[in-house]
Amino acid sequence: MNAVFRNALLLVLLLMLILIPVFGERFYVQFASKILIMIIFVSSLNLLVGFTGLVSLGHAAFFGSSGYVLAILSPIGTSVNLFVALLASMLCVGVLGIVFGALVLRTKGIFFIMSTLALGEMLFYFLHDTAFAGGSDGIFIYDRPSFDLFGWWQLDLSNASHFYYLALILVCLVLMLIKRIMNSPFGRVISGIRVNEHRTEALGYQTYKFKLVCFVIASMIAAISGFLAAVQFGVVNPEMVGWHASGHALMMVILGGKGSILGPVLGTTTLMLIEEIFQAATKHWQLLTGIVVVLVALFFPNGLAGLKFPKKRLKT
Repeated sequence: MNAVFRNALLLVLLLMLILIPVFGERFYVQFASKILIMIIFVSSLNLLVGFTGLVSLGHAAFFGSSGYVLAILSPIGTSVNLFVALLASMLCVGVLGIVFGALVLRTKGIFFIMSTLALGEMLFYFLHDTAFAGGSDGIFIYDRPSFDLFGWWQLDLSNASHFYYLALILVCLVLMLIKRIMNSPFGRVISGIRVNEHRTEALGYQTYKFKLVCFVIASMIAAISGFLAAVQFGVVNPEMVGWHASGHALMMVILGGKGSILGPVLGTTTLMLIEEIFQAATKHWQLLTGIVVVLVALFFPNGLAGLKFPKKRLKT
């Protein structure tokens, strides 16, 4: 695709996204916000699955943990500072990512998948059966984080438009960050690990350390999406860390096309839209959704991103 046309298309798309709260009803603004949150989460998983070749079924552990950190930091009757809470959530989840990564990255292939699944389920049942985490009901967040600009302007996250624009800005920043990472020497090494880890190791790279850093970065990006989800819904519960959430995100990665920046955007948007349409049409919407995903996986192995925008492989 011509670069000028592609940039013009992106600008038009960005303008349309900016105008959604201006012309859209509250329901559509909130639904668009949910899509943006999931794009961040799926992009973080794509960093592992698509760019590094690490298929994780426990990635939702970082998504949900971030929400729990926010819930614990949010006292009733007082709003915690938005950026302090977000930074605290990312750091806490980053530490969890180091612990999880140090354990599971010693395994490979199917054993890595099972290890991530096991750790995610351990966290699920810990939160489910622990009183301080609210048990199966979770924890409600009565006062959302806020940000006051010298008393002149306040970011009100209970306002759907304010929340939407915050989510949109964070999506853009995350996508630019991932693109920057993949174009850096670090990104070329993890791409080399995906293609042939033994060869990359033979070249002198300590692949375990590179994978661990990538694992932690992905967990901290997932923390951003979990933080936003907790703010939007005002509640966190164990379902946010369960394997269903990880599997759902993995399905979006496959649908959009793994190993590309655009794939998670297309996969997330498409899957959430068809789920919404099928839910309105029939109670057997999961069956129809599954059929669509299987057909795309069978006939379009590069996902939706491979249809119009052929994936540009990074040099390794």
